[in-house]
Amino acid sequence: MTREELAARQAQLLWALLADGDPPPGFAAEDLEREAKALWAKRRRVTAMLRPDVAEELGEQYVAAFDRFARSHPKSVTTRARQDADDFAAWAIAEGLLASPPRRPWWKLKDRSSGGR
Repeated sequence: MTREELAARQAQLLWALLADGDPPPGFAAEDLEREAKALWAKRRRVTAMLRPDVAEELGEQYVAAFDRFARSHPKSVTTRARQDADDFAAWAIAEGLLASPPRRPWWKLKDRSSGGR
């Protein structure tokens, strides 16, 4: 197998795991689906920790909404967790799932009395 062929198979595997793509030859769809769900659950937990305001506002809709987002917005190598959480919040607003922009997390607020220090 050439390097290019291996890279293509690895890309297909990642697409199946992260973006609900077709499984590559030799992989059971059920196994990949189980692993994909585990990866989405981890990503969902991290997002809820970074943006508890969004998770709280979505309530019981959070899991289903995040899973829809994750399927259509796979994380890339360059995507950081905080940016992913902010992207989810923007997506939820665009989808009409959040009535208004979520509150800014307390750690991002600047103390205006001290000049933002």
